Amino acid sequence: MIERLNEIEKKYEDLGTELTKPETLQDVELLTKLAKEQRKLEETVVTYRKYKNVVENIKEDAELLKDEDLKDIAREELQILEPQKVELEQKLEALLLPKDENDDKNIIMELRGAAGGDEANIFAGDLFRMYQKYAEKQGWKVDIINAEESSSGGFSQIECMIKGDNVYSKLKYESGAHRVQRIPTTESGGRIHTSTATVIVMPERDDVEIEVKPEDIKVDVYRSGGAGGQSVNTTDSAVRMTHLPTGIVVTCQNERSQLQNKEKALQILKTKIYEEEQRKKEEAEGNERRSKIGTGDRSEKIRTYNYPQNRVTDHRIGLTLNKLDRIIEGELDEVIEALIAEDQRRKLQQDED
Repeated sequence: MIERLNEIEKKYEDLGTELTKPETLQDVELLTKLAKEQRKLEETVVTYRKYKNVVENIKEDAELLKDEDLKDIAREELQILEPQKVELEQKLEALLLPKDENDDKNIIMELRGAAGGDEANIFAGDLFRMYQKYAEKQGWKVDIINAEESSSGGFSQIECMIKGDNVYSKLKYESGAHRVQRIPTTESGGRIHTSTATVIVMPERDDVEIEVKPEDIKVDVYRSGGAGGQSVNTTDSAVRMTHLPTGIVVTCQNERSQLQNKEKALQILKTKIYEEEQRKKEEAEGNERRSKIGTGDRSEKIRTYNYPQNRVTDHRIGLTLNKLDRIIEGELDEVIEALIAEDQRRKLQQDED
């Protein structure tokens, strides 16, 4: 482990040197690439340096134990330093686990009202706003791609792209069925109803990762029906794109022009085709990782939001928090950090086995 950490630290320092060279500073693309690469290593390097400092202090205190005048102080410091060393070792082990190659990517998120009629669509809208607020707290940008509003509020379907640093690494656990238990505003008898909305999270795919033949795509244009400015309802700017071999359909209507909608729709179509190919490949090979948190399948119930008891339960890891009022306002950190920690624990367990 130490050997690997030394290599990572050296690479981090080499990248720092490269970033200060005049020829690098003049090349914006190279500068961005190297800075991004260095950022990926930063947490590991900072943690490793803390670890080395703690180890050095432990050695010094071990020597001071031989000094009659200083041994009590040294013993007290060791009682603090030893647990720190163990904690940092565990963190470094987790940081050295193989990274998901998609972790630093932007995502395409799709939310749909499922079981429960109007209440399910309203809940899908609540979830979208929850993710929107969480994204805002993270400094991410949310672009709505397509939205089909429900007459009672919320959305029967809404798709968006979320852009920023390491978006997929934090939101990849959100795919699945989310269940809500509450009294709908339309319920006169005060009975609690259970409804569901589904969430799909897909990492954005680059053009080089998948090729789509133009002859395999059917493109329909039509008049957009959503918000977006004066031109929305006067031009055929909305685009529906169908991939004939798979039957996958993508709609994009929130850009100003037909060309922009076509470009965005093609990008989303490629992402969905790639995800479908990966799903079929995993099913055929039967190689679903046993350490994975959830299947990512739309039908898997992953979380329940119980309004009467102000409770959120993530069923995959047995986490229950009585903070629904805060979580639905975008305070998702505690849930997401727990999922990341459990994912790391399972990967470490798998490596040991």
